[in-house]
Amino acid sequence: MATKKHVTKKWEVSIMEFQNHTGRKFKVTRRLPELSVAETKVFATKKKAKRLFDEWLQ
Repeated sequence: MATKKHVTKKWEVSIMEFQNHTGRKFKVTRRLPELSVAETKVFATKKKAKRLFDEWLQ
């Protein structure tokens, strides 16, 4: 799992790989801890997950 903070915004963005009975999945989450708000998306490919991870950090 990797977690980074946005430079100017206060979002925390993380990416996590997990495996279940259907195969590997990648979960990308961004959180705003001050407001207890989070958004999570799950992807079947690492490429798509990494793309969103990088987009949320921009």
